[in-house]
Amino acid sequence: MFTDTHCHLASHRYTPSEVAEIVTRSLDAGVKRQITLATGMDDLQSSLHLAESYDSVYACLGIHPCDVTHAPDDAITQIEPMLQHPKVVAIGESGLDYYHPAPEGWSEADYHQRQRDFLTQQFALAAEQNLNICLHTRDQSGSASFDDCIKIYKQYASQVKAVFHCFPGSPEQAQTIFDLGGLVSFTGNVTFKSAKQIQATANALPLGSFMLETDAPYLTPEPHRGTKNEPMHVASIAACIAALRGISLDELAHATESTANAFYKL
Repeated sequence: MFTDTHCHLASHRYTPSEVAEIVTRSLDAGVKRQITLATGMDDLQSSLHLAESYDSVYACLGIHPCDVTHAPDDAITQIEPMLQHPKVVAIGESGLDYYHPAPEGWSEADYHQRQRDFLTQQFALAAEQNLNICLHTRDQSGSASFDDCIKIYKQYASQVKAVFHCFPGSPEQAQTIFDLGGLVSFTGNVTFKSAKQIQATANALPLGSFMLETDAPYLTPEPHRGTKNEPMHVASIAACIAALRGISLDELAHATESTANAFYKL
């Protein structure tokens, strides 16, 4: 049994009828739970609706760094009462994104500062609500978003555990996260032939320090590239990592499920 610990079933890339089929295929493939993450004000309610509609679906609610200029200043206050829903299991997707340029009318400095402000607010909310947080970091080059995210995480590490999703970094960067009590997760890009760094990290990290995810509908793994990603493809990601590590799928499943259960308090 596996859990897709990070997907976006409320994405506009899926139709409602597709989601029903996607959940069924996921269950048939042995991916028994799907954690769907909101990214902005537009998909908070739809994420909750999906969690209510399917026993296997759970939700995380948050503001993605690329959505902070579309969100009102009080967005985090608006999210707070939704966190009482019994199928909300974390804050997210939050984080910092210095890869995409600032939107029209915003300077890079102001755009990045608003991201940091929103991330700090979401960490504070996670601490207040006894929830963990799912993070996105991305840079055009270097590691500025990662470094800034770590600085903010340090302020809340005694109260909140963070997972850095779609982790592309080195074992040394991962250790920085582990030192704060956090985790990483691996997605479909670990299966790409060009992903030597990610594969080396997935092989090196101890079991119990990482989870599995698809980030569907994005980052479809081999051998399914060219199609829309969906949670059932966690099975392909798991097979790749198990082969890299020279362990059985059952051993990997046991470790990653235990980690997911603890992180999401399932």
